[in-house]
Amino acid sequence: MRVLLWTHGPRGDVEPLIALAVRLREQGVETRMCAPSDFAARLAETGVPLALAGEPVLAGARGLGGPPEPELVAARIAEQFATLPAVAGGCDAVVASGLFSGAVAVRSVAEKLGIRYVYAVSSPPLLPSPAMRARYNEGADRMFGGPLNERRSAIGLPPVTGLFDYGCTDRPWLAADPVLAPRPPHLDAVQTGAWITPDDRPLPQAVAAFLAAGEPPVYVGFGSGPAPAGVAKLVVEACRARGRRVILARGWADLALPDDRDDCLAIGEVNQQELFARVAVAVHHGGTGTTHVAARAGVPQIVVPQIADQPHYAARVAALGIGVAHEGPSPTAGSIAAALGAALAPRVRARATAVAGTIRADGTTTAARLLCAAG
Repeated sequence: MRVLLWTHGPRGDVEPLIALAVRLREQGVETRMCAPSDFAARLAETGVPLALAGEPVLAGARGLGGPPEPELVAARIAEQFATLPAVAGGCDAVVASGLFSGAVAVRSVAEKLGIRYVYAVSSPPLLPSPAMRARYNEGADRMFGGPLNERRSAIGLPPVTGLFDYGCTDRPWLAADPVLAPRPPHLDAVQTGAWITPDDRPLPQAVAAFLAAGEPPVYVGFGSGPAPAGVAKLVVEACRARGRRVILARGWADLALPDDRDDCLAIGEVNQQELFARVAVAVHHGGTGTTHVAARAGVPQIVVPQIADQPHYAARVAALGIGVAHEGPSPTAGSIAAALGAALAPRVRARATAVAGTIRADGTTTAARLLCAAG
């Protein structure tokens, strides 16, 4: 069996598909990936073949890019029609996630080739209620219906409308844990559990030495997305007031420490699964992957949501009692200090430890079984 995995988005869109690819490979399934060129090194590290490198997404994640122009949308759709048939040929299924204008092009190519198509999302808010679907369809049709149907016509496919429904399918997959992201009753989706790759990479020597040099520090990071202005300085000052050290993940926002004192360490990409098991609190944006890894590690969380589905995960963390949901995307010295005080409470640590044992680790196994059963 051969499966093509396609995505265009930040790390939260790419990592789940890498996890699925690794699981499929373990079961003897040949996989190939279409992903932004930003992740070529990550894919090489995991041994997942990058069959097609798409445009980088780093500039957009740093806030340097604006809403896509119609000409850019048309060009991206045209690129999928031009390049995907060569890498999709011979595949039995294609799993898509991320950028929706790309996903509808992917489904069109799959339709032409007679390949099964699956669309996966990482959290319930990315799947609108029935009452909202008409609005989503209208928006999708208006934004990229013209260029998509022009390309479909060129390869002998009929025009389609209701493009959100078309790209999403009538039964999308929800690649998230039922505890952190329970499927709402209105959603007709297949919930597989989260797609997470077990990570056995050792921590860099400098990180391991810093951890060993004192009490567990507070982790701060905002992943491959925007970060609040001045958040590193605010958190460092709040932690110092409590005698806590800090590990700051630079991330795509390129966060920097306010000074060079030895109670703080700035880091790049590391094994979060190992690191989160050794910190006192994780302050982050509420991305799907980060929230799942922190929950499985049993570390209290402070979620400062910025965009998209991050408010959902902030609310779930608070509702489960495993951390604090910051109100709004822009923290202050007072709000960070209050959140830190709450997250460091022993009852929150105890609750985080208890919930950690309920977070499923078999999401990719379930997804692989579903793919192979239909293949």
